[in-house]
Amino acid sequence: MLQRCDIPSRIWPLPVGKINGIGPRTTARLQTLGVHSIGDLAACTPGWLIEEFGASFGNFLHRAAHGIDDRPVMTTRSAPKSVSRETTFERDLHARHDRAELSQIFTALCERVAGDLCRKGVRGRTIGIKLRYADFRTLTRDLSIAQPTRDPQHIRRTAGECLKRVPLEQRLRLLGVRVSGLISEEQAEQAAAAEPLQLEFDWTGQNQAG
Repeated sequence: MLQRCDIPSRIWPLPVGKINGIGPRTTARLQTLGVHSIGDLAACTPGWLIEEFGASFGNFLHRAAHGIDDRPVMTTRSAPKSVSRETTFERDLHARHDRAELSQIFTALCERVAGDLCRKGVRGRTIGIKLRYADFRTLTRDLSIAQPTRDPQHIRRTAGECLKRVPLEQRLRLLGVRVSGLISEEQAEQAAAAEPLQLEFDWTGQNQAG
């Protein structure tokens, strides 16, 4: 078991990209700033990291470099509270100029989330998105629906509605889809069958079914 006193000798010499949550683009950005190892990152002040990467991600980088994780240790298996999928792009994408590529990625994320829900035997009432812009600002939006779902097209439609509520002028480096408010299949079968009609969001600007 790794102890806190082992971090300087065993963790800090490792490349900064070894930290879970730091992708290739963040690694490249850190390297241009002279941060190559986890030890280099640990030596950075929280204020400097926040200035360069924003409050949320900057704090994450500082704490991760020092091996700090406040999440509770789960000793028993519990039902999932949410299911999410996200991807960091190899290059920053623009909602208009790269809409075809974004549409494909967006649909695939929704399908993967739907598959996860099916495997876990649950459905969700709240569908949300996560965006990270090129300047590392992170933004989330979500909508709750009348009836729980695990249908990929329903998830995409509702997530698309969330996208209509966020500014898309800047380039994006990360896109994620999340479903929460999970209930079991048995609970879902007891819910009312009627579902409200929702409009499809389309990166291409054309109305398409599904």
